[in-house]
Amino acid sequence: MMPLARPTLGFIIVFLFFSLLFLRNTYKLWFKTDEYYQDIYNSLTREPSIYPFRQFFLQRIENKQRWVLWQKSFSLLGLVAVVAADVLVVIGYFQ
Repeated sequence: MMPLARPTLGFIIVFLFFSLLFLRNTYKLWFKTDEYYQDIYNSLTREPSIYPFRQFFLQRIENKQRWVLWQKSFSLLGLVAVVAADVLVVIGYFQ
């Protein structure tokens, strides 16, 4: 079995940058929920829209309580996955 290639430092930095973006949005969802919801709603109702499925997403966020519940549920799953991936990538770099 061939040994795995060690990831480059550039890859690690880019990978961790995208993880930080996810963590930032997760923070906003959990601790600034009303502001986060309003930002998303405003971006979906802004004209002209760049979102091809705007109506679909607007229907999903009409019931705010249900939307927040589902978003927080999936963010917990995503948080575990992102932190685990970060740990694995950093371990791979140092080995």
